[in-house]
Amino acid sequence: MTTVNVLSRSAVSDNEFSRLIKAVKANVATVDGLVATVGSLVTDSTNTLTPGAGFAGTGTVYKSSIVKQGDIYKTTIFLDLTGTQSATTDLDIIGNSGVSHIGQVTEAKCGTIFWGQITCLETPAGGVTDIDLYSAVEGTGEFDGGIEALDETELYAKGSAAAAAAATQIAIPVLPAVDEYLYLVSGAAGTAAAYTAGKFLIEFLGA
Repeated sequence: MTTVNVLSRSAVSDNEFSRLIKAVKANVATVDGLVATVGSLVTDSTNTLTPGAGFAGTGTVYKSSIVKQGDIYKTTIFLDLTGTQSATTDLDIIGNSGVSHIGQVTEAKCGTIFWGQITCLETPAGGVTDIDLYSAVEGTGEFDGGIEALDETELYAKGSAAAAAAATQIAIPVLPAVDEYLYLVSGAAGTAAAYTAGKFLIEFLGA
């Protein structure tokens, strides 16, 4: 059983009582501030990226978050490619139909990107398994369209089939410029088909 000692008002001087009240108020304000900060990080659903309207297919999962801690922004994108499709041509954009970028990294939300990594959490299946990451100035790239038709930059080229390796994060050697759009692209020619598996985690830090 916990015993709580209650300090009698008459047991302390007016000055000491006033000091204690100020200390309590200061601590309450600090706790309230921490709760408000944590609450805003958890509940602010505007701190996300938005994929192109044509990226997702049936069963596709797209989740993202942007969190600012101090002066550093962390942008995270989780993708389950199930239901999206690859096309037959090398460097064609992966998606489902129409505009198929996977989000725009704006300076206002993400800062200027200075670090990035990509992790394959589940081996892709169904579509082309050699998957590259590109950025482009335009947000108009469509599924089955060539990424080279855009003002594009190759950020990460796998060069072979992706395989699940949750403990192996791969550094993204080239980083997207401010306000560019991100695209997943077939890294090799293949048969047009829908993905039945394939999970990725993409992370960036910005300032």
